[in-house]
Amino acid sequence: MGLPAHRERLRVLVDTPAFQRVVIAVIALNAVTLGLETSPELADRHSTAFLVVDRVIIAIFVIEILARISAHGKAFFRDPWNWFDLIVVAAALVPASESLSILRLFRFLRVLRLISVVPGMRRVVSALFTAIPGLTSALVLLLLSLYMAAVIGEQLFREAAPQYFGDLGTSLFTMFTVLTVENWPQVAEDVMAKEPMAWVFFATFIVITAFFVLNLLIGVIVSAMEAEVNAARWEEDQALELEQHTAVMNEIRALNEKIDRLAAALPASADPARAAPGDAPRAAPGEALRAAAADAARGGLATEPEAVEPGVPPEEKLCACRRDP
Repeated sequence: MGLPAHRERLRVLVDTPAFQRVVIAVIALNAVTLGLETSPELADRHSTAFLVVDRVIIAIFVIEILARISAHGKAFFRDPWNWFDLIVVAAALVPASESLSILRLFRFLRVLRLISVVPGMRRVVSALFTAIPGLTSALVLLLLSLYMAAVIGEQLFREAAPQYFGDLGTSLFTMFTVLTVENWPQVAEDVMAKEPMAWVFFATFIVITAFFVLNLLIGVIVSAMEAEVNAARWEEDQALELEQHTAVMNEIRALNEKIDRLAAALPASADPARAAPGDAPRAAPGEALRAAAADAARGGLATEPEAVEPGVPPEEKLCACRRDP
């Protein structure tokens, strides 16, 4: 059973690219206004304007969510991204009193709706969530390498550089800084001033973590992204194949209807039931024409079979329906 006419029109409206572009523009405007409100001078001077714009944006978001729920019905709640949009909009409707001033921070979550609206960004985030099982092992390996390096560094360089390796917590932070390859030469130089061979420790740690383990993490994420893109392409191919299949079936159905009308217009003398007793049995006119149309469809014929003239056996006219592929 199809959707009611008004729901179908509403569904077409909310799924159009123009509607999505309007939503993206509203989200971008909201991001700009939230950034401008961080300026105390602008917030005091244009507080009324900011308040009006904020209320208008919230109203647009509410109307959009209600329209999508009305258009898609229960299917709206089957998509996790729709739940995300619904929660963000619902949080914006909660009044932020002094006791609930933290709820004002949820206004900045509206900018994240851009992820759910733009399909490309949605695929990226979906790929990251898909890659979590594979990332877990790589992250555990990275944390294990970081912990072991911090313990070894604390044991080796506690006396040489207590500001970097005085205890386990300080050593962990130092090795995390080295892992980011940010300002690590300064740390190495301070340690090597008293321990000249310390460069072996730092070089080995950077090669293992920055070159191997981090690249392993990137490889897992890239593989997940590729799988997500392939899945999206497969869905597009399936939709295209379904559309083509529907078009072919409609054409075959139309051909069958025309064949039935042609068979009904044949004279009674062409009826095989009235053939002479000694003659070989002939196929029914409708069946013969239908078989010819099927052969033509397989051979790429797009033209319609010609009408059978009265008094001419249908087998002699079937040749007009056949073409080489």
